[in-house]
Amino acid sequence: MRSPLFAAFAVVLTVSACATVRESRFNPFNWFGRSQETRMVAADDGRLADGRQLVAEVVELKVEPMPGGAIVRATGRNDTQGWWNGELVEQVSDDADSDPSILTFQFVVAQPWDQTRVSTPRSRELTVGTFLTKRRLETIRAITVIGARNSRNSRR
Repeated sequence: MRSPLFAAFAVVLTVSACATVRESRFNPFNWFGRSQETRMVAADDGRLADGRQLVAEVVELKVEPMPGGAIVRATGRNDTQGWWNGELVEQVSDDADSDPSILTFQFVVAQPWDQTRVSTPRSRELTVGTFLTKRRLETIRAITVIGARNSRNSRR
């Protein structure tokens, strides 16, 4: 009689402790929340030295926990189809006032070779990602991805 009662009591105590772990920073699913959009106007044309340029609009940003770190995944949309060779390029700031706990990426894509159709919004989307290690994430509290018309950020 005591053995099943003791086992049930132990299970109840164990399960009740899950609520505090679920909301703690130790849970990797709580590392970064939903992304928020910021509208902006680019100061320059957004071109890199290799000819790629900023994606027109950053539609989605997710930071997905993985073993050993997290994957930063961004989806962008241009005005026409055919854009390719997308990449998240880390923006390195030489400014002394910049905050080292904010990691900023530029979402760059290569222009299509020929003139292309507009078609549906889904057909104009491009998804890219990059992996960040746990060690790198220890000091980061916000991740921002910049496009030509907007940027999206995700905070801890």
